[in-house]
Amino acid sequence: MTIKKIGIVSRCDHEDALDMVRDIVEHFKSQVDIAVTSNTADPLDLQDVEVIAIEEMRDKGVELLISVGGDGTVLRTIARMDDPLPILGINMGTLGFLVDVNPADAIKAIGEALQGFKYTERSRLNVKLNGEKIPPATNEVVLTTARPAKILTFRITIDDREVEDVRADGVVIATPTGSTAYAMSAGGPIIDPNVNATLIVPLAPFKLSSRPWVVPADSLIKVEMIIPEKEAALVVDGQYTHTIQENDVVTLTRSNFPARFVETSASGFYERVQSKLR
Repeated sequence: MTIKKIGIVSRCDHEDALDMVRDIVEHFKSQVDIAVTSNTADPLDLQDVEVIAIEEMRDKGVELLISVGGDGTVLRTIARMDDPLPILGINMGTLGFLVDVNPADAIKAIGEALQGFKYTERSRLNVKLNGEKIPPATNEVVLTTARPAKILTFRITIDDREVEDVRADGVVIATPTGSTAYAMSAGGPIIDPNVNATLIVPLAPFKLSSRPWVVPADSLIKVEMIIPEKEAALVVDGQYTHTIQENDVVTLTRSNFPARFVETSASGFYERVQSKLR
């Protein structure tokens, strides 16, 4: 399957990333239709491209999305799509688990993808705060104290069955993709993305018996803050922050629309983890 239209989203505060976008457009504009977001187009004064919001790219015929930046760029982009397009990440940052392609290999990788590509699907978490939908999570949802050195108490239920009341600095609820991010730093296990599971990791728990939980991906997870007069922050993928208070309820379920990452090499999950963490 030959790709006819691609979309590009980029960091806009990184000159090397903007230069990479220029190179991609110049190299491929005669081969495919190209759409870019307004944030990417504005500083570049690009010609021969269409300017489209991320949310509209699928409806406008975009088949492949190129992300130029780091993991944060990828996560912000995916969060804005209800049904994410396949995404190919060009790594303009440092350590990146979601961006496989180095800048030197970008043109070659994109050229190969235009001739057809395979992608892997990664589960996402739908997130509701007091019943109101907020952006979904590809990596994790973090509930953490808004005031340093102030411990919080969370009540966690799985499928309406109470698991435990956790006294801790916070709690991380992660997808398998997110198991190599904040959850791993907090002492959680690394989970193969092919495992249908959700990970719950307390942050600096008061009781040594409070350990990480791995629960079925189809679980209905509820987290309620139950200590009065304390505020906490709800952070989705490190990008979106909401303030929560006593009796606020965060509900998490598996999304019907996974994230999709273009396969760019023969290396598998375990080899990538070893190379990134070495």
